[in-house]
Amino acid sequence: MRLILALTLTLALPAQAQTPSPVKTAELSARLYTLGMRQSDPLLILSAARLRKSLAPTATDRAPEGGTNTEGAPLTWEEMLASAEPLAAGDDALLGLIDDLRAETTKGVASGPVYNIGQLGNGKGDTYPPIEFLGGEYAEVYVEAKAATNLNLAIYDDKGRLVCSDTDISHIAYCGWTPAAGGTFTLKVENKGPAPATYALMTN
Repeated sequence: MRLILALTLTLALPAQAQTPSPVKTAELSARLYTLGMRQSDPLLILSAARLRKSLAPTATDRAPEGGTNTEGAPLTWEEMLASAEPLAAGDDALLGLIDDLRAETTKGVASGPVYNIGQLGNGKGDTYPPIEFLGGEYAEVYVEAKAATNLNLAIYDDKGRLVCSDTDISHIAYCGWTPAAGGTFTLKVENKGPAPATYALMTN
């Protein structure tokens, strides 16, 4: 357990040479938060909140085919800290760290991920109009739900070929790949249940 804590705190340090991308940081923070909630560990949740606070996500009008944007935002660092606080009750040191992070000023990353909010019923899916990614540059797509559901993500090129997918049983899904050439890609998000879910879709 101490090793896990050390690794998570290392991830939460200020930007360094090997700092993950903003989209990857969003995924890492969600995984840490989920683990922290599962283990009732406020220190893990605090690390997740620090990572999430370093982001500067920007809302976009992107919407699935035949659908519209839903109001809302990805899970915020404030919500994460609110979850950590009752778990840290009676621990003045941890409560002090939570207060410090809440008061800490940050400008976020220079270029954060763009996101939109979608909503899917159990067993439903969203398909997004083709999105352009540059050839030779690492492309990232990430989706997360606040509810405990199972989201799947699939990416197809302009010829309909699957280039990346994440079908793990989880409320989050991440795909990263490097297109050989610039082109458009279709994103598909599926909610495999067991409940309806509002989700955030992020891209770099």
